[in-house]
Amino acid sequence: MSPTRKKKNATVWLIGAGPADPGLLTVHAAEVLADADVVIAHPVAHAPLLERLSEGAEVLDASALDADALLKAAVAAARDGRTVARLYSGDPFVGCRGSDFATALAKAKVPFEVVPGLSAAFAVPSYAGIALTDRAHRAVTVVDLGAEEPQWTKLAGAPGTLVLLGVEGRLAGVVESLLAAGLPEGTAAALTAAGTTTAQSTVAGSLGELPGLATGLDRSLPAILVIGDVVRSREKLSWFETKPLFGWKVLVPRTKEQAGVLSEQLRAYGAVPVEVPTIAVEPPRTPATLDRAIQGLFAGRYLWCAFTSTNAVKAIRERFEEYGLDARAFAGVKVAAVGDQTAAALAAWGIKPDLVPSGDQSSEGLLAEWPPYDDVLDPIDRVFLPRADIATETLVAGIKERGWEVDDVTAYRTVRAAPPPAAIREAIKTGGFDAVLFTSSSTVRNLVGIAGKPHAKTVVAVIGPQTAATAQEHGLRVDVLAPAPSVNELVEALADYAVAQREAAASAPVPARRPVKKAGPASKLTGVAPKRVAAKA
Repeated sequence: MSPTRKKKNATVWLIGAGPADPGLLTVHAAEVLADADVVIAHPVAHAPLLERLSEGAEVLDASALDADALLKAAVAAARDGRTVARLYSGDPFVGCRGSDFATALAKAKVPFEVVPGLSAAFAVPSYAGIALTDRAHRAVTVVDLGAEEPQWTKLAGAPGTLVLLGVEGRLAGVVESLLAAGLPEGTAAALTAAGTTTAQSTVAGSLGELPGLATGLDRSLPAILVIGDVVRSREKLSWFETKPLFGWKVLVPRTKEQAGVLSEQLRAYGAVPVEVPTIAVEPPRTPATLDRAIQGLFAGRYLWCAFTSTNAVKAIRERFEEYGLDARAFAGVKVAAVGDQTAAALAAWGIKPDLVPSGDQSSEGLLAEWPPYDDVLDPIDRVFLPRADIATETLVAGIKERGWEVDDVTAYRTVRAAPPPAAIREAIKTGGFDAVLFTSSSTVRNLVGIAGKPHAKTVVAVIGPQTAATAQEHGLRVDVLAPAPSVNELVEALADYAVAQREAAASAPVPARRPVKKAGPASKLTGVAPKRVAAKA
């Protein structure tokens, strides 16, 4: 009988998650994270990254356990053969004390590997438009003020650029110490809070005036101070805080599933999207009709199946899965999608639509391209149309006019969602949002019903004429109308509107009438606005 083999320890990975922007996670880090059995992370700071975990992965709260408890948990899991990932903001070996954790793992004879991450010391200045080195400046000194009190005289005399981490809540004291150590008051400096997020804010000026310029910043947010002549390049190199919608707080009245693409595009323009569901999707009260239609689908009853929303795709897909069916049941059936998003939902299911409107992506656009029934070429004359319970009859009537029989079946019900939290309702009514995006008439009706009308100074952007009419019926002024009925066009139109308003505000002798994110008073040193603010209506 062979001796029992000792279980081999699994690896503990020390992963640099980069700064706050989840898009800065490295490819290697994402791969390791997806395969981890146990993940040690901060549930708030690393929330977007935790969505990448495999099903069943255990998450340990790094903010709730001390260093010894986290080490014991990691060692125990590794000795049990489970892969452990310890997430650090930035790089594990830059201002994160990952080296202490690695040393303890080595002492415990547990194998570990390090996945370097993008340190906030270098990423945040880049997001602030500050090149830490250029042809004239090659030296950079990085100091973590959270580790221990530095030798201020030595620091003040360091050559090149200074990057100080952990400045939050102590800027005035840091500046006072540097000035006392001999650093000139006129030295160029910039403080960036909440770096790499859409809440990022940078103030720039001389070192002596910086504490006064930064009085409006949240002292609790992570902040990085850059000192040196390289700060003077910020006016030309600022790219993040000058995005069209940077700092705009935009209300998105859609469910999380529906708002994904829209919110992602808003973030790409620098906005802060706030998703507020206005409807909830529920199964039909009597599913028997839907079940018969689905049975008829794979029995050859229909030539066409038309989807007018992603919710319809989701409802049919879920019903198929309950029956143990998949996309192969659509063999021989032509499929139509009302627009690109619905087509993408079908593609994710493995179905390539035969018909997607090339122009207007709406029921009217789909109807405009719907083929007439041909009793010679078309072997079947029936269309399956799974829709919401509140869908209009325009599409059904139009398809019938083209000679088809239509089974118009309720695939799901839309009901009004519960009211949002009190803080969001208050922000809606008092102008706490810079803009609101309406993607359908129902989002207008339901938002007003559960939260009240947006404040008059909030920019109202709508996806199409019908939604605009509904908004006006509810007493809202429409500021932005998408040139084509798609969420991409809607966000593009809002961004164009913001740029136009900002340009008008810059050239007009009086502030623009609508809320505009624009530069504040320029610093005498750099010409860079210390803060982006909304113009008063």
